[in-house]
Amino acid sequence: GIVFVDHFYSIRVVSGSSMQPTLNPIDSRWRDFVLFDKLSIGGYGVYRRGDIVSFKSPNNAGPLLVKRIVALEGDVIQTMPPYPDKEVTIPTGHVWVEGDDWRSRDSNHFGPIPLALIDAKLSWILWPLSRLGPIDRVNIRPSQTSGQAWRPADIWKSKSARLKIGHLKDNWRPNDAQ
Repeated sequence: GIVFVDHFYSIRVVSGSSMQPTLNPIDSRWRDFVLFDKLSIGGYGVYRRGDIVSFKSPNNAGPLLVKRIVALEGDVIQTMPPYPDKEVTIPTGHVWVEGDDWRSRDSNHFGPIPLALIDAKLSWILWPLSRLGPIDRVNIRPSQTSGQAWRPADIWKSKSARLKIGHLKDNWRPNDAQ
């Protein structure tokens, strides 16, 4: 059991509203119970724009945070307040994460996070049963204004418009050359 939880998968309760409406939607009476995949982070380490990940806070040793990967190394993102710079190129070995809710405490507060802080990728919602199912990754591309979106349309337009993809690969491993 311990090996399974430490190296393969873990079930966690998601608290807070930073990932609404994807997780813990306002109209739900329950907090989401989710399955996190640690195996895909460990040996394989494939990261994609749109993946929801859990990670250790870069600022304190509190509970794991849950956010969405918006930009990969080499990408350029236009930041939002309170981040001090208007635009950031994501450095090697880092990603930019944001919550789906605009009030989220995310990379706009603490900057790009090192890949070493990522603990797991969210793969399934297990509870409530009405929401049971896999979390599908969304392709995050610049200026995408229609199709599948993980945010309300106005927020989605502002986020995708802020991204300049630094490399053509949509699937990326930490050791890939740019």
